[in-house]
Amino acid sequence: MEAVKKIEVITNSLELPKVLEILEKYGVSGYTVIETVTGKGHRGKVIDDLETHILTNGYVMSICTEAQEQALVEAIQPVIKKYGGVCIVSDAKWTAH
Repeated sequence: MEAVKKIEVITNSLELPKVLEILEKYGVSGYTVIETVTGKGHRGKVIDDLETHILTNGYVMSICTEAQEQALVEAIQPVIKKYGGVCIVSDAKWTAH
């Protein structure tokens, strides 16, 4: 089992392509995207009954090496500051590849 970092990003759906671009730039080629996620945070409740995709949130989950973590987080921070969001990094073990 290889020790890795799990990166989870929740941000405005308009910013999802930018997050994916950052992952690719730093050598992370695999990810999962879930569009139109709902929840509640310090900015209030996000609902999915809007007619437009512009104001919804999206979720990206990926795995990176410990060496990639800092650069990824630094590159993602300006994206989530623009429209709000969160970037969560946790320890993980890669058991299947």
